[in-house]
Amino acid sequence: MTNRDPKIEKIETLLDRFGNLAVESFHYIALFIIGCMVIWSAGHTVFEILTVKQFATIDDILLLFIYLELGAMVGIYFKTNHMPVRFLIYIAITALTRLLISDIQHDHQADMDLVIITGSILILGFAILVVRYASWTFPSVIRDKHSEKPLPEGKTPRPQDDELA
Repeated sequence: MTNRDPKIEKIETLLDRFGNLAVESFHYIALFIIGCMVIWSAGHTVFEILTVKQFATIDDILLLFIYLELGAMVGIYFKTNHMPVRFLIYIAITALTRLLISDIQHDHQADMDLVIITGSILILGFAILVVRYASWTFPSVIRDKHSEKPLPEGKTPRPQDDELA
């Protein structure tokens, strides 16, 4: 073991704190910008539905569900610093469903694209089952990002409770 200069250790500690603050600041700013973009895009879509189209198609409704999932994901990440992977899978399923409906409405014929899209949705559905089983069997404790103690029970989502209502 070598004796280190206390001044160097103090400088390293200060630089570590500054680096952590810079990374966390960037993290929050980027997350805030993403949240604002989701709100802006959803608002633009609703405005377009109400003024230009005057009715919502299934395509528009599914797009709003995608915005809802993105907003929920950003909100959960802000609160817990934990990214629920299932939300990304839900977004992918909704996007593929939107693509499937759009393809059927425009082509009006069955082709290999429909089989590929529905197969992809099936695989993603199976992935959700795997993730749910793993989170039920091997639960993780969500911790407060500023301390090492676990969050209170009301703040820690159980696998069966962390779905969107």
